[in-house]
Amino acid sequence: MSVLRVAAAAYPVDFHPGWEAYAAKVTAWVEDAARQGARLLVFPEYGSLELVSLLPTELHHDILGMRPALQTLLPDFLALYSRLARAHGVTIVAGSYPTAEGEGFVNRAFVFGPDGSHAHQDKLMMTRFEAEEWCIDPGAGVRVFELGLEDESVTRFGVAICYDSEFPALARRLAEGGAELLVVPSFTAARSGYTRVRVGSMARALENQMYALHAPLIADADWTYAVEQASGKAALYAPADLGLPEDGLVAEGEWNTPGWLVADLDLNLTRRVRDSGHVLNWRDRHAAQERPTEAEVVPLAAPTRA
Repeated sequence: MSVLRVAAAAYPVDFHPGWEAYAAKVTAWVEDAARQGARLLVFPEYGSLELVSLLPTELHHDILGMRPALQTLLPDFLALYSRLARAHGVTIVAGSYPTAEGEGFVNRAFVFGPDGSHAHQDKLMMTRFEAEEWCIDPGAGVRVFELGLEDESVTRFGVAICYDSEFPALARRLAEGGAELLVVPSFTAARSGYTRVRVGSMARALENQMYALHAPLIADADWTYAVEQASGKAALYAPADLGLPEDGLVAEGEWNTPGWLVADLDLNLTRRVRDSGHVLNWRDRHAAQERPTEAEVVPLAAPTRA
């Protein structure tokens, strides 16, 4: 049986007095998920931004000034997650980090393998806050990450950071690259934003007949403009078809309640759905793209007055 145990963090933002406090928090979170047998651990979008608490006070609300200042902490951030992934033999999608790239900054999710090595996926579609206030640039390209399963087979997953999950093309490219799981780290201030990411993630699971794992940030942090408020709940979505939940919801946590959502993905179920489900969205994706023509406008008669 091809099973992967995953853990999605509903991760709270804390104010830390120093690096040691931050490292102790992350270490405890990783140890907790590893004790529960999770092989893939997912932290939310901008989960790294509690590190703003380690910067000078005048930068806590300076969203442009904090970007270069955060680069001084990035080597320690990478070393911490690398050490934890290697120590526990797990794969970790760390909380995304505003990372210097070229002449600007991107929203980058670092992915750490069980050997401590790391790669990354950048966010491609920027929200208005990121683009207009924070001046975060879109990244380029998509990657699929391969990991081993209990039966010594492998599977692949891709990362769609928050707003990216609301656009079909990115997830489709990942699925065509072999991804059977879409990882969705998110940072949404209001329930409406969370709902958009939730609906987008469920739609991507339906379209590609794959799992989608949603890890939200939780924050009540008026000490920094970057992540003042964040809300949501962790969840695992799937296509509503043979052997899978009728509502497409495999598991979910409680609203704004910190903690791990740990669940097992039975990849045989989604593979069966792709092959012989009641509907075959994955097989029919090409026809669905090719058959629609340019929309024809059909005038209808105006209502007659009595």
